[in-house]
Amino acid sequence: MAITQNTFGSDISSDDILDTLGFFDDWEERYKYIIDLGKQLPAMADEKKTDDYLLRGCQSQVWIDSELNDGVLTFEADSDAHIVRGLLGVVLAAYNHKTAQQILEFDIEQYFDGVDLVKHLSPTRGNGLRAMVQKIQDTARTAKN
Repeated sequence: MAITQNTFGSDISSDDILDTLGFFDDWEERYKYIIDLGKQLPAMADEKKTDDYLLRGCQSQVWIDSELNDGVLTFEADSDAHIVRGLLGVVLAAYNHKTAQQILEFDIEQYFDGVDLVKHLSPTRGNGLRAMVQKIQDTARTAKN
C-alpha cells in the first residue's frame, strides 16, 4: 500500500515551525499550535495500524511507515493521541521528503532546542519523541547502505 502524501517536510518545514512557535508567548499557545499541526497530518489507513508499523517506546500508539523513491525518503505516521500527532508533524517537518544523507546530517537536537520542546514534555513523551527520531534515523541509515 502506497504512502499517503503529506506536506510536512515540503510545504511545512522545520524553519516554518520554528518561526511560528517564536510568535507564541506561552506554552499553552505552543501546545495548541502543535496539536493543530497534528490535525494537518493525514490519517494512516487502518490496514497499516498493525504491529508491523507500531513504534515501540511510546506512551501512545504510534505507527510509522516509510518509502524510498529516487533516493528520497517519504514517511507516513499516525498516533492515537492528538499531541503525539502534533509531535509527529514537528518531526516530519524536519525529515520527510529528504534524502538519507539529509536526514542523518540534520541536527535534530538543535531543532528541538530551538523549539524549546523537550523540557516541556513529560519524560514518557520525551522518550517517545526520541523513539520517533531513532526510527526515522535508522530508516535513513538502512536506505543509505
